Amino acid sequence: MRLLSRVVPVLLGLGLASCAGVDVGAGYDPAAVERIDNFRTYAWMSRPQKSQDTRINNDITDAQVRDAVDRDLLSRGYQKVEANANPDFLIGWQGAIDTRLSVDRVNDYYGYPWDPFWGSFYGSYGLAGGTYLREYDVGTLILDVVDARAKALVWRGTAQSNLGESPSMQSTQKKLDEAVTKMLERFPPKPE
Repeated sequence: MRLLSRVVPVLLGLGLASCAGVDVGAGYDPAAVERIDNFRTYAWMSRPQKSQDTRINNDITDAQVRDAVDRDLLSRGYQKVEANANPDFLIGWQGAIDTRLSVDRVNDYYGYPWDPFWGSFYGSYGLAGGTYLREYDVGTLILDVVDARAKALVWRGTAQSNLGESPSMQSTQKKLDEAVTKMLERFPPKPE
């Protein structure tokens, strides 16, 4: 029984983590939809203010984000050019990693407190209940598209995902690729 009481929280945590995908959103300037639809060339903006978090503020992460975005845009017919070659739009990114805390309560057995057999039926044979704390990281990625001629933000995509308790480079790259793909599915925006 002791082993089971230790395994249940781990299985519960893994089950919840496996359900965690990438949540994306996008916003745009409705007046710019026609201009955005005519965009064909792009260049990267320099990163404005860099995060103090070294997990984000490093050359490897910058290259991973840029490569994922470039692959997606190039596969859809956009052409990457230098910033001084008059691109149609500029693209930039920002990111953050926040640490969050999850509290999970496991009952004395797999029942519910309002169940008439809860605790009393199993008595001392039931599983010991407990509260389990889990610390995990949530990553946020923001992609900005700026009209190069008007110098105005015309589209913004956001993605957020649970990175887990100790994310590996491979799992982080996979989540990053998924986030970029899902965000850019919404670019260019469709008029409403």
